[in-house]
Amino acid sequence: MAQRFGGRYSPGGEARPRPEPDTPELRRARGPDPMRARRNLLFLAPVPLLFTAFSGGALELATDLTALAVLWGGAWLTSEGVRAQAAFDARATARRPAIPRKLFGAVLSGTGVALATISPGAPADAGAVLAPAIFGVVAAVLHVLAFGADPLRDKLAAGVDAFQSGRVARVLDEGERHLTAMREAILRTGDRALIARVARFETTVREMFARVENDPRDLTAARRWLGVYLEGARNATVKFTDLWLRSRDTDARVQYEAFLDELEANFAARSQTLLLDDRSDLTVEIDVLRDRLAREGLLRDDK
Repeated sequence: MAQRFGGRYSPGGEARPRPEPDTPELRRARGPDPMRARRNLLFLAPVPLLFTAFSGGALELATDLTALAVLWGGAWLTSEGVRAQAAFDARATARRPAIPRKLFGAVLSGTGVALATISPGAPADAGAVLAPAIFGVVAAVLHVLAFGADPLRDKLAAGVDAFQSGRVARVLDEGERHLTAMREAILRTGDRALIARVARFETTVREMFARVENDPRDLTAARRWLGVYLEGARNATVKFTDLWLRSRDTDARVQYEAFLDELEANFAARSQTLLLDDRSDLTVEIDVLRDRLAREGLLRDDK
């Protein structure tokens, strides 16, 4: 899961070029966008129904517009499911999505295709019903083949029991919500430097996420940071954004960026402490094993 980001921007600091609209920082701030072309195709493919809907009577109009709405609903659910899958895959410890969005999207896509292929004016015989049903089933199957199924099981870290993994997943889910709220708030400013600055703050926080995922024993030491302190950062970001949109107060901006600098440094220091603790634990384990091998006469002497 660990993603590496990285800088510093301040209106009163040294002059630095602003990032271009497609910099890695801004792409990370907007979040992952997997399978973009396929998802866009799901929204574009039903558009012809807007034109065919008005080429017939009232029944054909209602049928086509209903099919269009169902297909767009399936496309939206699929898009959300793909993003949830990306977040799930990026984490070493994660809970499965509560709603299987991609599977529901497949059902809606199949239903929409079936509605779109119905001929309202055709005689009501077996063929008129069976053909749309076949098209719908085929569309649903192709949808699953194209986008896959949703994760159906929680992901557990290697060597960690389900209870510990569940605790870690809950804390990290809460942390992700705080980071998402920060990102969404700062995006409202439209200021690329601020957006990039918050994205870089996410870097340090996600490094702590990685530490906790790799060793859930670090959760106790990191819980306050991923809960209370991160919630404080979220609240500060929301309040700053509201103030900035109202008054463009440069003093408030300097204070906010200084706050982020200090908090980021503290997060980085805490993550490093967790890493050093992990190394100390490894050293102890190695020393204990060496002592045991020496007592049993199995330790090889290369001198």
